[in-house]
Amino acid sequence: MKLEEFFPYRLAIAAEAFSRNLQDVYAREYGLTREEWRLMSILDGVGRISSLDIARRTTLDKVQVSRAAARLEARGLIRRFVPDSDRRLREYECTEAGRALYDEARPKVNARAQTMLSALPEEARAGLEAGVNALIDTLELDIRTEPERD
Repeated sequence: MKLEEFFPYRLAIAAEAFSRNLQDVYAREYGLTREEWRLMSILDGVGRISSLDIARRTTLDKVQVSRAAARLEARGLIRRFVPDSDRRLREYECTEAGRALYDEARPKVNARAQTMLSALPEEARAGLEAGVNALIDTLELDIRTEPERD
């Protein structure tokens, strides 16, 4: 089988190209890396969340989360906390400046995504959405961004 016919490869290439196209907006206009954007997206509206939850809900590992968080904290966009219950963990939340930046950037990033998706015929777009949702369900991925309740 040729590599370009292997479904996982094609899926990864398409996802990477889509992501890079979005990156053009948040990197160029807001100076955010992909990891920083993903961290900001997770933090949007959740209050405080742990580094473990962030890593579990994204493609970022703990080191990527830590480095992105350090850069965002240095820019005053997030705050970092060390919980008393487990001093090895880090918890993060957006600052007011971070929320303002994200609230300004999000519609632009969403518009870029919609532009790319609207180029697909409606049936293909619906099929893609259904297929991605089914894959997420089948793999039992937890991509929720709301905080967990005890």
